[in-house]
Amino acid sequence: VVELRVAEGDSVTAGQVLLIMEAMKMEHTVTAPQDGTVAQVSVVAGDQVDADALLIVVAES
Repeated sequence: VVELRVAEGDSVTAGQVLLIMEAMKMEHTVTAPQDGTVAQVSVVAGDQVDADALLIVVAES
């Protein structure tokens, strides 16, 4: 995880960038799948994560 752009309790819109990850020397953005509120953030910048790791939970609002 290179950069975290949201915190728990933040309102987000579908397509909004939640975090930026680096894999194979390329940066990838993770975006919100729907409008809602960030219910859980399970990572911090600098974390290394597995492919199936839960990173952020966006609850529908």
